[in-house]
Amino acid sequence: MWRNLASNALTLFIALLLLAGGLVIWGKGQYTGPGPLEEAICLRVESGSNMRRVSEDLAAQGAISSAAIFRAGADYTDKADQLKAGSFLVQPYAPMADIVDQITRGGRSTCGTEVNFRIGILSAEMQVRELDPATNRYVEIVAFDPGVGEVPAEYTEITGRPDVRYRVTLAEGVTSWQVVEELKQAEFLSGEVAALPAEGALAPDSYEVARGLERAVLIGRMEENQAQILAELWQARAEGLPFDTPEEAMVLASIVEKETGVPEERRQVASVFVNRLERGIRLQTDPTVIYGVTNGQGALGRGLRQSELRRETPYNTYVIDGLPPTPIANPGRASIEAALNPDATDYLYFVADGTGGHAFAETLAEHNENVARWRAIEAERAKQ
Repeated sequence: MWRNLASNALTLFIALLLLAGGLVIWGKGQYTGPGPLEEAICLRVESGSNMRRVSEDLAAQGAISSAAIFRAGADYTDKADQLKAGSFLVQPYAPMADIVDQITRGGRSTCGTEVNFRIGILSAEMQVRELDPATNRYVEIVAFDPGVGEVPAEYTEITGRPDVRYRVTLAEGVTSWQVVEELKQAEFLSGEVAALPAEGALAPDSYEVARGLERAVLIGRMEENQAQILAELWQARAEGLPFDTPEEAMVLASIVEKETGVPEERRQVASVFVNRLERGIRLQTDPTVIYGVTNGQGALGRGLRQSELRRETPYNTYVIDGLPPTPIANPGRASIEAALNPDATDYLYFVADGTGGHAFAETLAEHNENVARWRAIEAERAKQ
C-alpha cells in the first residue's frame, strides 16, 4: 500500500512539475511574444508611480494580456524598481519585455506633450502640441506670442507636468539680437546671455532642451553647431571663389539667406553675387542696407528711403565695394552650401517675378525688362 501511495505521490509531483514548467513556458511566451495592442498608444508614467499601477494601466488600454505576467517579468529581470517617469510611445503588438525595457531604460520621452518655442524673422511663437500616437503626428493645443498679452491658462497647466518636453527652433535668417531678445521670453530657460553672439554664429535648427537650461548654454550649442557646419562645408568648397576665408563665406551666405526663400534658387542667387565680386561690380543688395539701418534689431517695417540707399555705411552695398564687414543674419546650412558651391552662370542681376521667386538676367537690358514686368505686376495687384 505504501508503495502505491509513494508511486501516486511521485506521479502527482511529476505532473505538477510538468504543469509548472508548462506555465513558465507559456508565461515566457506571453512576456516576450507579440502583444495584443492594435493601435499605438502614449503611455504616461507619473513621477512616483510603480509597476503595479503601470501594468494595470497597460492592461486597461489593451497593450498587455496580463498585468501579473508583466510585473513578474519585470521582477525576474530586476527592472521592477527602475521605473522612469515620462511619456512613452508604445507601438502596436509591442511585447511586454520591450515595454518594460522602454519604461525603465530612461532617456527622453518619446510621445506626449511638447513645447516648441519658434523664433522667426518677424515674430516668435510658443507652440504647445501633442503627439497623436495613431498617426504619429503632432496636434496643436495652443499657440501664442509670449511677448504679447497674457500667457494662456492651458500653457501654465500643461507646463506644470514633469514629462513635458521643450524645444527651441530658430528660423533661417534670424539675427543674433533677435535670438537673444526672444530667448528672454522663454520662461522654461534660466540665466542671462552676457554678450551678444557674433552675427552669423548661430545655427538655425531645432534644439531639444531641458527645463531650466541656462540660455548661455543653449547659445553655446548654437555657436558650436554653426562652427561645425562651416568647417565641414568650407572643406568641400568650389575652387576659385572670390573670397579667401570662411568668415567671408558666411557674409555671402547671410546675403543669400535674406535674398531668397526659394530653396532651388539659392545657388543661382549666390552665383549672381560671386559673378559681381569677380568682376568688381558692387553687390547692390537691399538686405545689407536694411541691416545697416536696423543693426539687426528687428524688421525695418517699411521700404528703404532714397537717402538710406545713398548714405555711406559699412553695410550699404550700393556705395561700398565688395562684401560688408560681417554677416547680416544667421544663415542656414543650405545657404552656406550655396555660397561655397554656387551655380556656374553668367547672371549679374535678379528681381522678383511675382511668384515668390526671381527672374535672373545676364545683361542690364534684360534685367530692365524683368523689372518692368515686376512693376506691372505690382501695379495690377495694387488695383485689387
